Amino acid sequence: MQSFQELDDRAWAIRQRYASLETDRYGRSWSAEEVALGFVGDVGDLMKLVQAAEGVRAIPDAKAKLAHELADCLWSVMVLARLYEVDLGAAFAGTMDELEQRLAG
Repeated sequence: MQSFQELDDRAWAIRQRYASLETDRYGRSWSAEEVALGFVGDVGDLMKLVQAAEGVRAIPDAKAKLAHELADCLWSVMVLARLYEVDLGAAFAGTMDELEQRLAG
C-alpha cells in the first residue's frame, strides 16, 4: 500500500495533467472554485450510490461504483487541500486527536 504522501503526490500529478488538458481545450485550467464545484457533483453521485447500497435505488454494479466514487471524492479533497495550501495529513491527524479527546472526556 502506498503512503499518504505518495497518494497525495499522485493525486496532484493527475490534477496537473487535467490542468494541461483544460488549458488545451478551454484556454485555461479550472480555478480552485471550479474544482470544488466538481467535488460537489461527485458528492451528489456518491449519494446516489449510497442509496443504491441501502436498497433504495437500482444501480447495476453499485458496490464497485461506490468504491470508485469514494476514490474520486478523496482525490478531490486531496487536490483542494493542495490548492488551498492545507497540510491534509497534519489537519487529519489534528482533527482525529480532537475527536479522540472529545470522546474520551
